[in-house]
Amino acid sequence: MSNDSVTTETGPVLVADTPVSGGGNALSQEEKIVGKTLKKTANLTSDELNAVNSKRGLLQLLSTKNVDVNKALVKLRYEQELERLQIELVKLQRSIQLEGRRVAIIFEGRDAAGKGGSIRRFIEHLNPRSARVVALPKPTELQKGQWYFQRYAEQLPNPGEVVFFDRSWYNRAVVEPVMGFCTEKQYRVFMQQVPEYEHMLYEDGIELVKFWFSIGKEVQQERFESRRVDPLKQWKISPVDEKAQEHWDVYTKYKEEMFSKTHTSYSPWIIVAANDKKKARLESMRYVLSTLEYPGKDNPGTPLSPDPDVVRRYHRGSHSLD
Repeated sequence: MSNDSVTTETGPVLVADTPVSGGGNALSQEEKIVGKTLKKTANLTSDELNAVNSKRGLLQLLSTKNVDVNKALVKLRYEQELERLQIELVKLQRSIQLEGRRVAIIFEGRDAAGKGGSIRRFIEHLNPRSARVVALPKPTELQKGQWYFQRYAEQLPNPGEVVFFDRSWYNRAVVEPVMGFCTEKQYRVFMQQVPEYEHMLYEDGIELVKFWFSIGKEVQQERFESRRVDPLKQWKISPVDEKAQEHWDVYTKYKEEMFSKTHTSYSPWIIVAANDKKKARLESMRYVLSTLEYPGKDNPGTPLSPDPDVVRRYHRGSHSLD
């Protein structure tokens, strides 16, 4: 039997290429590479793997390692679908480059909604020369005296480029009024100007996608707790995050006002149910691919119609999701 070695966070995991002679059914492709997804939970030695000669043997061995095979397969299928969608995104980017198109994708949502993680999956295999992420810090004193949209306009995509906004000018629609970072007059002027601003972008040929990642209050609290105890995520906790739960209902009020005043036919809001991060990532990718044109779209490597239970267009009669 030949073996492939797959490295996990706990060490090498050997996965059988073919079953041992005389031993049961051949392993499926998923079973052969399932070890790749068993992060932190399994470390198979060569001797242990040599004892596996059938599907039953593989499952028995994984059970002794306290591995939830169903969860491992779910993760595996997610990674496989993610790769298929990322291949389509590469095709889309190539079209954007060749045709000199300008694409801007906005990711908005409550704190810990999964915006940054989704953006990372979007750009993972894109050409960095024509794809970039914009996550602006708080404005300087000079910028505070400028037209509000000015610093965002400077970050709009150039010809042949796609830009991902990790938060955007919509900070002034929700976060700033909730946290007292703008005056009532500044808020009212913004709400009046933003549909006009986005209509100018539309008329100038910029292709704009606006996502709102929607999560529940309990899910947000769980994610905050995870960030506090994880040394790799503690940088994500900010003073604004600390107030998010306390001001939940106020955020809801401003969010609903934003939807009702800035959802237009040329620049609609797309709501992504993001309590399940993996589904949110896959279906938001699927929405972008279904909306923007590119060669080969008629024969994709995976379905491009997003799940309506995860992604839907905002309409004014809808109930609040979060």
